[in-house]
Parts: sequence; structure tokens; C-alpha cells
Amino acid sequence: MAYKILRFIFGDQLNANHTWYKEENQAQYLYVIAELKQETNYVKHHIQKVAAFFSAMENFASALKKSQLNVLHLTLDDTQHDESITTLLKRLAEQYQCQEIQYQYPDEYRLYQQMQQLESHISLKVSACDSEHFLLPYSDINAHFKKDKHAKMEFFYRMMRKRFNILMKDGAPQGGQWNFDQDNRNKLKKADLATIPEPKVFCNDIEIILRRINNHKISTLGHCSSTLLWPTSRNQAKQLLDYFCTHLLPHFGQFQDAMTCQTSHKWSLYHSRIAFALNTKMLHPMHVINQVLSEFDKRKNEINLAQVEGFIRQILGWREYVRGVYWQNMPDYATKNELNARRALPDYFWHGNTKMNCMKQAIDQSLDTAYAHHIQRLMITGNFCLLTGIKPDDVDNWYLGIYIDAIEWVEMPNTRGMSQFADGGLIATKPYASSGNYINKMSDYCKGCHYNVKQKSEETACPFNSLYWLFMHTHEARLSRNPRIGMVYKNWQKQNETQQSATLKRAQWCLTNIEKL
Repeated sequence: MAYKILRFIFGDQLNANHTWYKEENQAQYLYVIAELKQETNYVKHHIQKVAAFFSAMENFASALKKSQLNVLHLTLDDTQHDESITTLLKRLAEQYQCQEIQYQYPDEYRLYQQMQQLESHISLKVSACDSEHFLLPYSDINAHFKKDKHAKMEFFYRMMRKRFNILMKDGAPQGGQWNFDQDNRNKLKKADLATIPEPKVFCNDIEIILRRINNHKISTLGHCSSTLLWPTSRNQAKQLLDYFCTHLLPHFGQFQDAMTCQTSHKWSLYHSRIAFALNTKMLHPMHVINQVLSEFDKRKNEINLAQVEGFIRQILGWREYVRGVYWQNMPDYATKNELNARRALPDYFWHGNTKMNCMKQAIDQSLDTAYAHHIQRLMITGNFCLLTGIKPDDVDNWYLGIYIDAIEWVEMPNTRGMSQFADGGLIATKPYASSGNYINKMSDYCKGCHYNVKQKSEETACPFNSLYWLFMHTHEARLSRNPRIGMVYKNWQKQNETQQSATLKRAQWCLTNIEKL
């Protein structure tokens, strides 16, 4: 059968409310959604991530078919001889006698490049449209972000609050202040552990998908059973959001930075875990924001403003902000290495066998669930990579592969920028480096650790302690001028030369023996 127009849908464009699907004369369109080997091997992905994308794509294709649209859902079996999107689209356009190819602008630079080059490889008309997902239109990015210039996230967030009239009253922020971050840094106490709600999970059967991945020899990392706990349809994504609003939102902000290993719910805590649903566009950010605001309005006796503002800042502020940084600075952003980090990623990032309990907890959880919350990513694994000078390419590839919600536009600014300071401060105004003291303050990881968080230079000293001071010492010329860090150097200078020497010696031992830590 012939179709006038082929419309290609990327695996992270599962937006059922896109205007594409509401247009008249749908008989002329063939919608194509395809599993492609090129999307499984640009980095090694977590097995749950690959399976979740494939399952969500299949469910989306089924939903479109139920709406009486012409849909071609292709699996790896169908595309095994297609080396790239270009070869696939050329083949399908010829097979279905199409006169035009249409697509929604992709969110990753590598895919944007591929689609830009498509026109030179095909004689058909090729056109693109917006994905209709983000709150800041692509055309507005230039107005708020300049290449190689720091844009302060707080100012961007305030602009977005005003633009969409979110948590505003008479032109001012509700509660008299723009954020309540200081109220949202609580550690979980023993009494708090018993009241953490059970996480909402799903039992999506992915046995056939796993068999297909194995048959095509797709190399993956992490662990997976025959059922998947993540949402792979819009209905499930909405269920997860409902559960968050009902059970988790009242304490989200309060414990959003906390970490624990003392409960079976340690991996989920009060986090929404909707990032995969958002980043695949099964959920729209404004739908999420409006539902959270609605819940706040109904339950102000249970949910305070700090919890709601802390969550909305992530969606309305941070998520849109990192996208702007990404697109304004690519492709150069992907090569930035301001601190000249050169060390290879230690092997235990792939299996979790380390004596550092905080690292083991974060890595094991990531391998088991394809998920870790933002503080585990930033202040445990990310902090360790920063302090030890791991190559940003290695760090990027690990984060991009292991986390189910990681798509390059959101992963790279968070990793290379916020976590590793490799962009020299385009995102963060200081490196997010810390000693073991922060980890001990925000978690119970240190209690069961082989190392002593109170020691700096002894053989049993927490590696984070000496590595922190070596990092600060190594980069003193750059960082001592930073007003947010200057006090740290005053503390370092208070230590006598013998103490400093012993601490740095311990740090050098840790680096030399990094695989044994």
C-alpha cells in the first residue's frame, strides 16, 4: 500500500497529544516507530533501559493503531539490516512510495545531525516540526542562553515561574521567597524509616523483548528479570504520578537529599521516579505541574509549600534549564574537560565490588534498578569521579548508559557540567566536591563502611576525605578565588604541614590503588 507521507517517531517521542495525531486526512500518513541497533550501541545501556524503551514504543504503536492510524512498528528483527535511521527511511520511503518524510525535532544532537543530513541522501522532501513537549520553545533558547556563558539557573527559574504564573501571587512568589531549599535538606532518622511508603512498581512482561535483545547480541549492563518495574504506557505513567501526589509529595522536599541503606524502600524513598515517563514524553511537564498544584490546593493541611516548590523547581526550572545549556553549547560541550581529568573509570562502576559502602550502595542500586536519585548521582558517584579526576567521556558514558531516564540532552549537562565541573562553570558556580562528612550528614552509609569517615590520613581513613583535600589543593589557583569556596582554603591553611602532608599522601595512595578501594 502507498502513503503520501512517512512520519518517523523517535523512541523518546511518545506524546499521544501531539497535533500530528489530531489532523484530518490521516489516510495519507504512515507512522513509523522502529527499534534500531544504532540506538542500542552508541553507549552500553542498562538492560532495563533498552527493554523499557522497546516496551514503551510497542505500547505507543498499539495505542496509535487503536486510534485508527496507519502505524508500522518495527522490531530489531525487522531492522537488523538497516545500519542507521537514514538507511531505514530510504528503504521504507521507496517501499511505501512516499513523497515526503516528516519528523519531530529530536532532542539529542547526534540524531539532529543525522536528520539534517537525511535530505542530502534522499530525493524526497524532508520536513520537521516541534515535539510540542518542552515549556521553553526551542526558538526561545537564544534569548536566555549564550554560548560559553554562565546562565544562572535561579534567574531562569524565576522567569519561568512568572511566564507561566506558577506559585505566584500578585506578581510575587507565594510564601515570600522563590525557593525553600534550606528547608529541604533533612536526613532520615530511625523513626522516619518505618513510615516511608512502599514504592509503586509495575510488572510489565518483557520476556519476548529480552529474548529479542539477546538474539541480536545487544551488549548491555545491569540486572533484569522477566518483568519490568517501570511504566511503559501513558496510563501507567499517570498511575505513577498519581501515587507520588497522593503518598510521597507530603515529604518529598523534606527528604529529597536523604540517603539510607536501612530499609527495603531505600532506592525509592519519596522520589516520584517519573523522569523516564517525562523524558519519553508519555507525560507532559505541565500536566505534572498542574497535578501537583491541584494536590497542594486540596491538601494544604498535609502538604506545605516547601515540598511543592522543591518538586516544581526540578520540572519547571532545572529540566528546562539544562536543555537550554545543552542546545546552546553543543557540539563543543561534549568535549569540555576544564579540569583536565584523565583517569579511567574504575571497574567497580560495572559490578559494585568496592569497600566504600556509599559507592557500593549507589552502584548496586543503579545496576539493580537503572535508577538513583539526584544526590546519589551528584554527591556519591559523581563526587567520587570529580575528586579522582575521571575522564568526563567515561563519566558521561556510564551515566548515559546506566540510568533509565538518561537521554543526552539531560544527562550531559548534569554530568559533565553540574557533577564534574568539566564545563568550567557554565552550569555550576563551583565544583560540587565534598568529603565524607557530607555523606555522613545526609545518609547512614558510613555506619556500615570498611573505612572510617572521621579519619583523613590513616590506612582506614575514608577515601573521600583525603581525596577532597587533594582535589582542593590541586586546583587551588582556580578555586581559591571563588567566593563560595574561599573559606575551605582557610580551613586547610589552619592544618599544620605534617597533617597536610599525611592527608595528601593518603590521597595519592588512594589514586594509585583506586581499583582496590
